[in-house]
Amino acid sequence: MNLFRSEEHVERWLAGRAPGATIPVAQLAELAFAWWRDRLSPHWRPHTRDQNQAILDAAGLTGDFWRLP
Repeated sequence: MNLFRSEEHVERWLAGRAPGATIPVAQLAELAFAWWRDRLSPHWRPHTRDQNQAILDAAGLTGDFWRLP
């Protein structure tokens, strides 16, 4: 994961290469909160693949790049 200050900064860094997925930092924060919000619960259990996929979908992260195997 790399953090950039703007789309122009991403384009310069890519130097003509094809980009992967890019998301705004606010969306990343939303994803991180959803992914880890229950981690400190004494009843915590690892999420299933379907639960993790639902978290990605709810954060608006759809498409082939965001499909879990």
